[in-house]
Amino acid sequence: MIEPSKVRTCLWFDGNGVEAARLYVSLLPGSKIDNPASLDAAKPPMTVHFTLAGTPYMILNGGPQYRPSEAASIFVTTDDQAETDRLWDALAGNGGKPGRCGWLKDRYDVSWQIVPRRLPELLSGSRPEIAGRVMHAMMQMAKIDIAALEAAANTD
Repeated sequence: MIEPSKVRTCLWFDGNGVEAARLYVSLLPGSKIDNPASLDAAKPPMTVHFTLAGTPYMILNGGPQYRPSEAASIFVTTDDQAETDRLWDALAGNGGKPGRCGWLKDRYDVSWQIVPRRLPELLSGSRPEIAGRVMHAMMQMAKIDIAALEAAANTD
């Protein structure tokens, strides 16, 4: 049964939505596929409703007319470097494309931002010179490296 939700993000796919949803829900606790609904067992379902870390999504297998764009992304806050590395590797690997500053595209061309909780903490401190050094360090990265951010923050 689909969990009731007033708002649900819809992602457009070209037939491989169930595969993508299975990958996505395997990555984060509190995730599940709610219902891959198909009228014809020989065809992929038109819609796949799933919950990603408690947030509802829907995939529409609508065809090749539209492609994902960086104009919309899935933003994930990670607790530590191990979680950052695990998510980054799972999404950027096997056909994904690493980007810059914590951004990447998965093998389905969906954009993600994998951001350790520590980054906004370091950027929002009371000393602008520290935030500037942290921002400069982050701008040089693909996957965010918490130790490198901490080193930039502690350089005096």
